[in-house]
Amino acid sequence: MIMLTRSEVREIDRRSIADYHIPGVVLMENASRGVADAAQEMLCGKADADVLILCGGGNNGGDGLAAARHLHNAGCRVCILLTTDPARYQGEALLNWQIVQAMRLSAAPLDPAKLAGERCDLLIDAIFGTGLTQPPRPPFAAIVAGVESLGVPVLAVDIPSGLDCDTGRPLGPCIHAARTVTLVAEKAGFAAPEAREYLGRVTVADIGCPRELIDLVADGKPNPG
Repeated sequence: MIMLTRSEVREIDRRSIADYHIPGVVLMENASRGVADAAQEMLCGKADADVLILCGGGNNGGDGLAAARHLHNAGCRVCILLTTDPARYQGEALLNWQIVQAMRLSAAPLDPAKLAGERCDLLIDAIFGTGLTQPPRPPFAAIVAGVESLGVPVLAVDIPSGLDCDTGRPLGPCIHAARTVTLVAEKAGFAAPEAREYLGRVTVADIGCPRELIDLVADGKPNPG
């Protein structure tokens, strides 16, 4: 089984775009499809399901925004709660925010104090991805507490927010997921015993990065071209 470190994940993303000419928005679109498919599996085909999506400011948040429109198109009632000012979105995440706005999907700033009162059948965690290396700043602890108080299944995008990609240890308060859809390959930290209680069931989503590239980077070989 391939397990990637934070730096290896970044290198695969970089080379997929630079060397294989795969636009970043294509990678994000494929990631969001994998997340949306897993969400629908968790909802067991429930009609008119309520899905709450917590979106951060980076590409992890962009994956969540893109997944929101797929789930909306599938008939779910989607509510996006933002942990960042959307004016800070860039690149592919900005593009998906613009699409969400054009589709008039429900989106609002996340108020941790009101999170416990939200109604949903499934919560999607798209706050922090593999790039997190420091303990999340407030109000993240309040967000984690609010998520736990909801008592609904949580689907994490790539990695539960608050978990360190390389060590598998929580950097502070951490989201507990019932299922994690991780992108490209499992992460190195997933092998740590401490990670298990946060990950839930782990599945890997193929986002279109070339298999040969993944093998090269995972084996520590230099770029052949």
